[in-house]
Amino acid sequence: MVKKGINGSSPKNAKIALEEKFRLLTLNEQKTVGAMKQITDALDIPMGHRIEAFDHSHTQGTDIVSAMVVFEDGKPNKKLYRKFKIKSVAHSDEWAETQEVIRRRYSRLLKEGKPLPDLILMDGGEIQLHAAKEVLEDELGLSIPVAAMVKNIKHRTADLINGKTKAIVTLDKQSEGFF
Repeated sequence: MVKKGINGSSPKNAKIALEEKFRLLTLNEQKTVGAMKQITDALDIPMGHRIEAFDHSHTQGTDIVSAMVVFEDGKPNKKLYRKFKIKSVAHSDEWAETQEVIRRRYSRLLKEGKPLPDLILMDGGEIQLHAAKEVLEDELGLSIPVAAMVKNIKHRTADLINGKTKAIVTLDKQSEGFF
């Protein structure tokens, strides 16, 4: 006679189900917290909790907006996503767009006493990296790590620029951190 477990399953089936659950939890952690660790290790910064990433877009140089996405412990937090209509420039100007959105976002967080991110990622290479750092450090007195995504000739993200060292950081293209 076979012993029955909870819900009529055998102990062997319950053990297999539990092992599968732990395997899936481990995979999920590699995709989330593991990805965050890969990025922070590659940039040589302390492991963080929150990344905020910015990307600008426009329609033929006008109707300029900047989008911010937020990852907490490696998971997208869509409730915190924001879209900023750029007000200070009427034509495409990455430096001015970046400075405006960084100034607006982090001035507001400081004013409201809300938590700051552990890392800021800019999707515009060196120009946006330097523009963001100038506002953060020189205007707001903040020392949040900043990195910029570098595009390849096919306009796909290929590497990061470490905002502290200015070094190009290459992540394994198959790693969770890269994704």
